[in-house]
Amino acid sequence: MRERYRVIARVEKTHGRRGEVVTVPVHGLPSLMREGLKVAVVPPQLKGSRWHTVEEATDDGRAGQLVSFADVTTIDGAQGLVGRYVLASREDLPDDFELRNVELLVGRQVSDEGLGLSGTIAEVMVGPANDVWVIDVAGEGELLLPVIDQVVGEVPEKGAIPVNAAGFYQGGADR
Repeated sequence: MRERYRVIARVEKTHGRRGEVVTVPVHGLPSLMREGLKVAVVPPQLKGSRWHTVEEATDDGRAGQLVSFADVTTIDGAQGLVGRYVLASREDLPDDFELRNVELLVGRQVSDEGLGLSGTIAEVMVGPANDVWVIDVAGEGELLLPVIDQVVGEVPEKGAIPVNAAGFYQGGADR
């Protein structure tokens, strides 16, 4: 199940009387809730379904989203979701999800064969234009690596993440 589903949000609080809730993204992710998305809420309630379909999702102007689930129509139903986590199928998430999920990135190895660079992602700094990976390069300190198309391509499920640091650092001279 861990490979097929990802935690994308937490239900923060109820909103209104018609079963709406406010969800907040987790692990530095952007807001990923959208109309028609089928999600699981965990841990599940003793009664009722763990599966819900997002009927409407709008940004509330702050850190979260105002979300209506098709089968949650009362404040009592919404209250039962507060504090729980929202999972979505990996297939329903954006293609660049792995580039944004801090939980999947910290501790992963990265390598740049062209520069002979190898290190570990120590931190993901979330920025307005792009994220930046803080790479712990053994014996050399830290390297800040922007997560942009010229530097980071695909993120494989296992093994080291190939990067092209020279594409950004112009041959590694500014490292």
